[in-house]
Amino acid sequence: MAFKDLREFIDHLERAGELVRITAPVSRDLEITEIVDRVVKGPAGGNKALLFENVEGFSTPVVTNLFGSEPRMSAALGVATLDDLNHKLSLLIDLKIPKGLRSAMSRGADVLSALRSVGLRPRMVRNAPCQEVIVEENPDVNIFPVLRCWPKDAGHFITLMQVITRDPVSGSRNVGMYRLQVLGPDRLAMHWQEHKGGAEHERRAKEQGLQRIPAAVVLGGDPASMWAASAPMPPDFDEYLLAGWLRGRPVEFVRCVTQPLEVPANAEIVIEGYVDLAEYAPEGPFGDHTGYYTPQESFPVFHVTAITHRRNPIYPTTIVGIPPMEDVYMGKATERLFLPLVRVFLPEVVDYHMPAAGVFHNLVLVKIRKRYPGHVRKVMFAIWGMGLLMLSKALVVMDDWVDIHNLYEVAWQTLGNVDWERDVVVVWGAVDQLDHAAPRRSFGAKVGIDATAKTSEDGYTREWPDVVRMTRDIQAKVDEKWKDLGL
Repeated sequence: MAFKDLREFIDHLERAGELVRITAPVSRDLEITEIVDRVVKGPAGGNKALLFENVEGFSTPVVTNLFGSEPRMSAALGVATLDDLNHKLSLLIDLKIPKGLRSAMSRGADVLSALRSVGLRPRMVRNAPCQEVIVEENPDVNIFPVLRCWPKDAGHFITLMQVITRDPVSGSRNVGMYRLQVLGPDRLAMHWQEHKGGAEHERRAKEQGLQRIPAAVVLGGDPASMWAASAPMPPDFDEYLLAGWLRGRPVEFVRCVTQPLEVPANAEIVIEGYVDLAEYAPEGPFGDHTGYYTPQESFPVFHVTAITHRRNPIYPTTIVGIPPMEDVYMGKATERLFLPLVRVFLPEVVDYHMPAAGVFHNLVLVKIRKRYPGHVRKVMFAIWGMGLLMLSKALVVMDDWVDIHNLYEVAWQTLGNVDWERDVVVVWGAVDQLDHAAPRRSFGAKVGIDATAKTSEDGYTREWPDVVRMTRDIQAKVDEKWKDLGL
């Protein structure tokens, strides 16, 4: 099911019993966060999307935890389960083992071309719900209930947005999810990390001698577009094409009123402006998805030139912190969708898993069909060279029969199969900018662990033991007797 906008999605969640309307007065400062944190971490049956209709001091309601469960995240992307994303993309690209690097590279280009062709190009409209109200004179973002989430946060932060910029050289659009700290009524700090597309646009603009980057901050719209801003797409690939492919219909766009950009017509709120490359401001601390506060750093300032919105907008937001939080399910959707793309270049990969406790980049579990000496290390180094998977802090590679989604089984295999001198690779390279343990910003050590069974080809001189398993005939006999055992 393709949703036209956020309101249709909210209506769907309410009919499905996945949304709770809260009419009691609540503060945008800390209180909403505490409520959401209890709901997300509470019993599964109580984990709902929350619509706060009475935010103290504001007429605009706040909706959050929209994607905070697998059923809600799946519904947002038009699938029954998140694993269906894997099957859907696999059917599209018809995975085949590439014959060598040249073939793999060509296959990857074919995949992107196919996505572009079926993603459906965005369609322009003249009249848009997101421009029912236009404020160009003295625009003030403080008219919206932007949250202050955690006690040591430096201020109020916009957290669930689509930041739109265009490459100053190629003109290609990038859509990213970069938090913004409110510095004043018309000034925001743009927290785009140096590995992200927006930061690359900043670098290219400086190379061209430009002082400003036109930008738009979009809140709301259809849920597939809202999620797509977080997807780690290849450079110069329009995230709205991915959203269109997932929805089965194109994203509708309207031209901004003060900037040379197009924005989703069915958004709730659009903040137009430009990123000033001559002005930087301290941003943070901010209670981040790592479960720690991101320390204060300098980021460019976004100047607001206009605010447009629906007559009665809904303010969408997300809250991050100690996992699990809503972003766990957003990340799980990314993991499931991109497995077929990983397998284009690494067909030996059966599956991979990024556990919530690893906050995405800190731990990646991979299972492969191991074929030859050094195969595991080949996979490790390939993954560290693959898009934002380069930031993976710990890679654990296991045999193809291991259930990598069962962390008990993962620990059993990893701790039992590893000789810590022989099977561990430590390398230095790019790490996430939020990695507080790295000795330098965005640069530190990463570890790869070979947790596969070892053979003589690996230089193992002993006999590797068999896994303890029952025979199939005994299992079948017990299956027949089970109903009579009273168990």
